[in-house]
Amino acid sequence: MRSCVIFGGAGFIGTHLARHLLASGRFERIYIADIRPSPLAGQSGIVASLTDVRQPIAADLVTEAPEWIFNFAAIHREPGHQAEEFFDTNLAGAANVCAFAEAVGCDNLYFTSSISVYGPTSGPTPESARICPNTPYGGSKYPAEVMHQGWQQRGAGRRLMIVRPGVVYGPGDPGNILRMIRAIKRGYFAFPGSKDIRKSYAYVYGLIDSIDFVMARNEPVIVYNYVESPTEPLGELTNITKKFVGSSAPVFAIPMPLLKVAAAGAQVVFGSRNPIHPVRVRKAAMSTHIVPKWLADAGFTFRYPFDRSLEHWRGITPGDFE
Repeated sequence: MRSCVIFGGAGFIGTHLARHLLASGRFERIYIADIRPSPLAGQSGIVASLTDVRQPIAADLVTEAPEWIFNFAAIHREPGHQAEEFFDTNLAGAANVCAFAEAVGCDNLYFTSSISVYGPTSGPTPESARICPNTPYGGSKYPAEVMHQGWQQRGAGRRLMIVRPGVVYGPGDPGNILRMIRAIKRGYFAFPGSKDIRKSYAYVYGLIDSIDFVMARNEPVIVYNYVESPTEPLGELTNITKKFVGSSAPVFAIPMPLLKVAAAGAQVVFGSRNPIHPVRVRKAAMSTHIVPKWLADAGFTFRYPFDRSLEHWRGITPGDFE
């Protein structure tokens, strides 16, 4: 029986991928292993289990050697976790998933890293750029890449695909892009610092296209960026969104010193879960100019420029925009 395992499969990306793989018929059985219950549990072809990748993973999680293992399990939200939590989870998870792959004899592994391994990226940043993370998340993700590469090197015929995606968005995700859309629709969005900073985002359906693409390749190791191409300035993303929601409200830039003061004040009044947390403000004003060079050179077709991704998203879950 052809099967795969998706660690972190109850999360946003994992759930979308599981649905895609189930619909494609590529695998007869999909194991979803996550610390949280999967929304797909109980569906035909889905075997869901509560699995903590911080602990050793028993080989009897599966009943046959899976053809592929997908490792999406990670702590990634900033703010929301202490620095040591990123390392405790992301590094232990990498080690345990690789050990599980060894134990069950799986030779194909797909790992989700992050563009945060590059640190701030004011200029075009391809896969060959220097690694210089400046957050605990990015600092935990690059060593996890190295651990997966060690697994690949220890066995003949093993294949490893590592993706470094931008901020992934799409149906069912209440993250940065949807917050921006709703703020523009209500007329109270402002540029955090400058409209000229570039922001690299990854539409979840485009990311899944890239997964299909690299799985079909023959290279033993592929490390690639996934963001929609080209990376747009924040001002252009805002113009596209205003047209999408039918807004004519002006959008102004707020100087960073003022934003920092406002965020600090909101932190005192509302606590760490307020929408203008200082960490969120700093990230919003940070340029992420990522270039998906490997995919472009390999002939991959980017089907979801920002405007098309919004239309595609609305066609699937229009309620997200209410």
